[in-house]
Amino acid sequence: MLVSVESKFPKKAKECFVVFAGLSAKDKLKSFCTCDETKALITKYFKKGAFKAEHGETLMLRGAEKDGFENVLLVGMGLNKKVNLESLRVAVAKAYRALRSEKQKHAGFCLDSLSGYKFKNQELGYVITESVELTNYKYTDYLSEPNHHQVSVTLAAAKASDRNQIAKGIEEGVATSSGINFARSVSDAPSNIMNPEKLAKETQKAAKGTKLKVTVWDKPRIKKEKMGSLLGVAAGSAADPRVIIMEYNGAPKSKKPIAFVGKGLTFDTGGISIKPSGGMEAMKYDMCGGANVIGTMLAIAKLGLKVNITAYVGAVENMPDGEAIKPGDILTARNGKTIEVTNTDAEGRLVMADLLVYASEKKPASIFSIATLTGAIIVALGHLHTGLFTEDDKLNDKIQKAADSAGEDLWRMPLLDAHKKQMISHYADICNMGTPSRAAGSAQAAGFLSEFIGNEVPYAHFDIASQMSDMGSIYPYCPDRGACGAMIRTFIEFSKKA
Repeated sequence: MLVSVESKFPKKAKECFVVFAGLSAKDKLKSFCTCDETKALITKYFKKGAFKAEHGETLMLRGAEKDGFENVLLVGMGLNKKVNLESLRVAVAKAYRALRSEKQKHAGFCLDSLSGYKFKNQELGYVITESVELTNYKYTDYLSEPNHHQVSVTLAAAKASDRNQIAKGIEEGVATSSGINFARSVSDAPSNIMNPEKLAKETQKAAKGTKLKVTVWDKPRIKKEKMGSLLGVAAGSAADPRVIIMEYNGAPKSKKPIAFVGKGLTFDTGGISIKPSGGMEAMKYDMCGGANVIGTMLAIAKLGLKVNITAYVGAVENMPDGEAIKPGDILTARNGKTIEVTNTDAEGRLVMADLLVYASEKKPASIFSIATLTGAIIVALGHLHTGLFTEDDKLNDKIQKAADSAGEDLWRMPLLDAHKKQMISHYADICNMGTPSRAAGSAQAAGFLSEFIGNEVPYAHFDIASQMSDMGSIYPYCPDRGACGAMIRTFIEFSKKA
């Protein structure tokens, strides 16, 4: 844990003082810092034009020696009216990156300089901790010399009641970030290591000591459960598939659970419809949906939320050997629906179809599916939003509120009967690639998935291919290279209010 709270800054924390300042209007400085000496320092550099207090801007003042600190780092918050928890998360991430690049080992964060933004103490502890832990993340398992510089952060509050609230926030931030960083780490791992069996074992290991019940189905059990669509994708791989089921019961049994369904393609070659070789190494990230579901469950269990949730992850590898499915093959899903495979690279929906049928049979309160499902969503939205597909307006409103609270960016996409009709097949009940195949590909994929939802369960699908990895330039608490953990915070916020 990198963040702590004390009654006053200890000696080791006095290497660098991190002070935040914003703007009351364009080009008009607004500092809430209560120390006149530090406030004068901020004003001095603002008047010089060296520090403009723009959001995420940083200025390191080495040897400033203010308030007993050796160095001072100024951090811009931007226009005061635009400051919220997400903008604070970004500002803290920018500060942490600056501290790391300046090789600082310890830093004290000036909470007084944030006092005018009316954040609650618990919120400050939570967001600062979460941002620091997420920004600090780096996958170094296979580096001979990791060279991973870390910075410890101290928060100070004189009142015991304030410290207790901040400490609760720190605990919450650690729980959330640990779930996200777990999802990142298993996604960043190379696919020769992180195969379906390994992912299942890592999930079981991470769940120890929590209230999570983890059940893993091997290939014979999956076959017994008549998941022919999922098994079809796995047929070409020497690595047998796994279905990972995670159950968390934090509410009375009478309360229906939420169901999370995640795509866990530990590697996707495209199968017989093989992908181009350029960039194929990134297909180890085709498991991010499943990894993020697992990370969500770990975080929720550590947070002790009063909700019931069951998660289903299909861990599969899509390879093109002699037993692999071929374009034109027909698979039979758990519910008896037949699927013509017109493209073996549209495999994630085949894996998730059986899981959605199984989840629907349990009659949950709602079902969320999350997957790096289509490249088409990147064409539609770029990398600024995750695509949300749902026909349920009430569920959409709840999800959007959760995303806003979490600081994650969602965009509702159309999901029409017309999209479902485009998944026609002359030889089976449905095909896995729409006609025309390049038109509204993400909506067609969501339409395909919705055909496997039964019992009129409220349903939403999240296509995170647009926010899978390498998002540090947009969200500085994400890695420049590596998995991000998209939608975990949104799922947690939704679960808090479920």
